Amino acid sequence: MTTTNLPPQNPREDVALPRLGPAGMLRWAWRQLTSMKTALQLLLLLAVAAVPGSLFPQRPANPAVVTQYIQDNPGTGPWLDRFQLFDVYSSVWFSAIYLLLFISLIGCVIPRAMQHWKALRSQPPRTPRRLSRLPEYGTMTVAAGTALTPDRAIEDAARILRQRGYRVQLRDTGTDLPSVAAERGYLKEAGNLVFHTAMIGVLVSIAVGGMFGYRGQKLIIEGEGFTNSEPGYDSFFPGTSFNPGALVPFSLTLNNFDVTFDRKPASYGNPIDFTADMTVQDSPSDAPRQETLRVNEPIGFGGTNVYLIGNGYAPEITVRDGEGNIALQGPVPALPTDATYNSTIVIKAPDARPDQLGFVGFFLPTAMVDENGVAFGSDPDPYNPQLNLNSYTGDLGLDDGNPVSVYQLDTTELTQLNGRDLPDGGIVLGAYQTYELPDGKGSITFDGLKRYVALDIVYDPGKAGALVFTTLALLGLIITLTTARRRVWIRAGKHEDGRTMVEYGLLARGEDHSLAKEAIRIGSALTTHWNKAHDQNRQATP
Repeated sequence: MTTTNLPPQNPREDVALPRLGPAGMLRWAWRQLTSMKTALQLLLLLAVAAVPGSLFPQRPANPAVVTQYIQDNPGTGPWLDRFQLFDVYSSVWFSAIYLLLFISLIGCVIPRAMQHWKALRSQPPRTPRRLSRLPEYGTMTVAAGTALTPDRAIEDAARILRQRGYRVQLRDTGTDLPSVAAERGYLKEAGNLVFHTAMIGVLVSIAVGGMFGYRGQKLIIEGEGFTNSEPGYDSFFPGTSFNPGALVPFSLTLNNFDVTFDRKPASYGNPIDFTADMTVQDSPSDAPRQETLRVNEPIGFGGTNVYLIGNGYAPEITVRDGEGNIALQGPVPALPTDATYNSTIVIKAPDARPDQLGFVGFFLPTAMVDENGVAFGSDPDPYNPQLNLNSYTGDLGLDDGNPVSVYQLDTTELTQLNGRDLPDGGIVLGAYQTYELPDGKGSITFDGLKRYVALDIVYDPGKAGALVFTTLALLGLIITLTTARRRVWIRAGKHEDGRTMVEYGLLARGEDHSLAKEAIRIGSALTTHWNKAHDQNRQATP
């Protein structure tokens, strides 16, 4: 016996794969993009892409914090900025996911809406030959001698199915095997379409708000006011298509700001209520009115809302220069760093002569001193207010035209006058006290104390649309999850011995755990109806 070694054969060498070509490739890519699976993946990806927005400070909300973060993290900060992690919601990669999701939803909804419209206009499918192959199947027998014919049985079944919300169609009436086909649950697909269409509406509303809206922040000290104009904001972030004419010409004045703190031992010092009493005008021609601003209770001006997002103390300061002239006078905001309102403060007096003056330190509403002589704050209410400062002289860098934060002082090029490590020591000022600076450079006086509020002013023209479409999306999702798509077929026939035979079968479109219960309800309804009709015929027969 001779064995011949044949070369191995590739079972796929004779298979020729079709070439898609550019048009075919585009068609394939479009189908992949507009599939429901891709839309869900993009929706999940968009949620994941939004996570960095809550992990890192965002430049539109607080640019000063972003700048400080980059300075504190010189290694990672610039790289994070390159990847736009401080501008997540306006970044290229977030916008790309957003647009792809928008296109995917549109490409998914339109074909499905057309298919649903055709399904609404079509008749229920034909009755299968073998109903016994359906997931739910049952039979019924009506005794001979009754007035129930197969056609009558099918008409009764159609009536009962209509009462249960089915759309029915009679088949083969007048023959030996009449039947009825029924279907219900079209609201399931309608709810699905409403959900996805509403999601498109939500995306459009968010885009409208981002394009035509604006957000700004403003710090107002007691007794001061604000007029809604771009120059009046501390920071202003308009949309890409913002029109300055959209600014509502309202104005407001902070009359008084009151904070109530908890004085119970278990929760001592926790804030209970923030109340800002304000005088507002919707426009220069309108009469002033009194409003109260609280947390989560904004004041509205024709679509623009004013929110209370922060507060603090503003010590009233008077700085005199070396020539005895007033170089600075008025309240200076201090930025809180903890729950007891211990705050950092920067004071700049660029008009001081012969040299500019600057101060950096902290403000304590209720100052206490420990056993080491170190001052600390013990209470958020101003029972013993105190300023602890270091003073500097030199060029503050305000005259070269470069933007500089009012809450920061670059001391690298300045000469320090006061400090704990210097012979003259640091500046410690209680209320209404004055400190004379070394070398006749001037003086600083702590004249009093005011409060301030930090406001977030938002105009979002897409907010109402987002609310409506979000509600519709939730409604559509509820309809989709609570509606079952079902088909029912019932066939009747006459047995040789005169009995009427009825069989029925049910089929679900998708997963339906209550299909068996529906089969029992239909069988019970048919039995009850025919038994009642039989009893009535017996009573009517003498």
